[in-house]
Amino acid sequence: MTRPNVSGNAPWEPIVGYSRAVKVGPYIHIAGTTATGPDGKIVGAGDPYAQAMQALRNIEAALNKAGASMKDVVRTRMFVVNIADWEKIGRAHGEFFRDIRPAATMVGVTGLVSPDMLVEIEVDAIVE
Repeated sequence: MTRPNVSGNAPWEPIVGYSRAVKVGPYIHIAGTTATGPDGKIVGAGDPYAQAMQALRNIEAALNKAGASMKDVVRTRMFVVNIADWEKIGRAHGEFFRDIRPAATMVGVTGLVSPDMLVEIEVDAIVE
């Protein structure tokens, strides 16, 4: 069985030693993804909705590189620095998944890698 890895645009992937996505058989696991832009810098500073949207766009791009799409997502996990932002982040999640309806978890955390990061999202997908 092959195990293709997909790299993203986060500068710390080679430092920490991880991939944006790993595909094993029909399963695709997307690592915790933040609102990094093509230049590796955070998009939407101070705006949890904008950061969630960028993180989800980054996830969508990684899924596409792995041969999947958002419709293949079966589970999402959202790690949120300020849980009071749940509605803004949830609204962004709903814009991508309203009709797909994966199992979802949102957890408040004390911080992420950078203080500018407000949300990190990971997903699991199954390609049939």
